[in-house]
Amino acid sequence: MALPQIKQDATDARLAALTLPDGGWSDTARQEAVARVRNMGLPGARDEYWKYTRPDTLVQPDAPKAALFEAEETPVFGEVDRLKIVFVDGVFDAEASDDLAMEHVTIDRLADAADIHWAKDLYGVLETRGQTPVHRPLAALNTAFATDGVLIHVTGKAPKPVSLIYRHESETSDAILHHVVKVESGAELTILENGPAAARFNKCMEIDIADGGVLHHVRAQGRDPERRAATAMFVRLGSESVFKSFTLTANGVLTRNEMVVELTGDDAIAHVAGACVGDGDFHHDDTVFITHDALNCESRQVFKKVLRNGATGVFQGKILVKEGAQKTDGYQISQSLLLDEDSQFLAKPELEIYADDVACSHGSTSGAIDEEGLFYLRSRGIEEGPATDLLTLAFLAEAVMEIEDESLQDEINGRVEAWLTRRRG
Repeated sequence: MALPQIKQDATDARLAALTLPDGGWSDTARQEAVARVRNMGLPGARDEYWKYTRPDTLVQPDAPKAALFEAEETPVFGEVDRLKIVFVDGVFDAEASDDLAMEHVTIDRLADAADIHWAKDLYGVLETRGQTPVHRPLAALNTAFATDGVLIHVTGKAPKPVSLIYRHESETSDAILHHVVKVESGAELTILENGPAAARFNKCMEIDIADGGVLHHVRAQGRDPERRAATAMFVRLGSESVFKSFTLTANGVLTRNEMVVELTGDDAIAHVAGACVGDGDFHHDDTVFITHDALNCESRQVFKKVLRNGATGVFQGKILVKEGAQKTDGYQISQSLLLDEDSQFLAKPELEIYADDVACSHGSTSGAIDEEGLFYLRSRGIEEGPATDLLTLAFLAEAVMEIEDESLQDEINGRVEAWLTRRRG
């Protein structure tokens, strides 16, 4: 069926502004991704999964200008022993990065990977699977035109986390990065991500976790107030494998984080969580789709948003339980704390179940600060500002506790507390 003219024009204009990289072994995947983009068209305001978030600045040919922001605090995860991989406006910075060699982990650059590479069997594959039943054209655009990224192959338990650091140094940068992660049977890795990346950032990560593999993912999205980002993660889990992901977002005029998870092996576990704190011109969208396609699998979605001064939060989350996926345990909660009457939270929770022996639940709430809790703290001598901050941290705690490493929990809590203190002036 032909695309509506307005969508066709927007898609043609965006594609005309891009040059298809010479990908070698990834050429076929890139050509197929271009075809998917042309067939689907880039997202528009009338698309069902974009009705709460305006995609126009994410799809226009040129990136909107974003002023550079100098953070006064030390970088996130700065005290963590980690292998650092740095990208500046979407380009790998070898001098700022560590040696990419690490026991049980092989890391290559997408831009450098030549000839036949193990990633050929994965690049674009999980993204393609994730296009059904919902189209995700920005991810397909990424597969086609990504200019850099990392290919991470994990064969055992990594001795320390891999840290992807994204720096923003140009007001008009338009970065497209694509990462592929393969976790072999019994292997384990933690991936950390932080930084604003670019004025406009399109990032896709494909993760394949074999039987018994474990991947932890903790992300802190940069504080640049004017940045825009559209990210997508596609995850496939084998039997008895584990995937746990947490994202903290502070500031940013527009952020859209998509997560597509397939539990394809029995007894797999997937936990996806997020916390955001937004003030003023802030729009944050979490869109999650988890498919249960095996026996006795567990999934959790825990999302908390704190909004003030007209900020907007969006959550779209779905649990699909396929026929035969008995003993499924699916949990989904999305909540917002609105610190004034000008902010809003828009939620669309969904369950679609074709098995009869399951335990699935979802809930979504919005509310103001707990007045009784605030009165209790005030009555014990705590001023209103710090008391409100304490209740806010307590509200976010369920999401932050999804991080398994307690030291990383403390890091995230410290960042949120600092953000709240700054907002009190």
